[in-house]
Amino acid sequence: MIRGIRGATTVEHDDAVEIIEATMELLKQLADDNFVEPESMSSIFFSLTPDLNAAFPAEAARRLGWTYVPVICMRELSVPNALAKAIRVIMMAETQVDQKSVRHVYLRGAEGLRQDLVPITGFAESGTDDDDGV
Repeated sequence: MIRGIRGATTVEHDDAVEIIEATMELLKQLADDNFVEPESMSSIFFSLTPDLNAAFPAEAARRLGWTYVPVICMRELSVPNALAKAIRVIMMAETQVDQKSVRHVYLRGAEGLRQDLVPITGFAESGTDDDDGV
């Protein structure tokens, strides 16, 4: 089954090194927490808020050696009062994990974005999540 694994992080400055390093940290944790290897990744989509343009976050995947994973970068919508300097990721990967057990990762200033998707410790137990799927 192909599942979407979501994540986000933030940076303090619109700096290429900072963007790549923060994205590498996020990608490694997404893969590790979900036991996903590059060979099982279908694609990765990256978005940046309008205040970031110093680097393509997809370069982080290449630096991790994920040479054959299709990646694409895009601009996040400019919504008033939205989280600033944010990098968002959706990794599409083949896994046997059920949808409610996928471990989504939110780091740095993005921790509060989707608390309903992030288990406090370990994997969410099937049937114990009150999430209505929205």
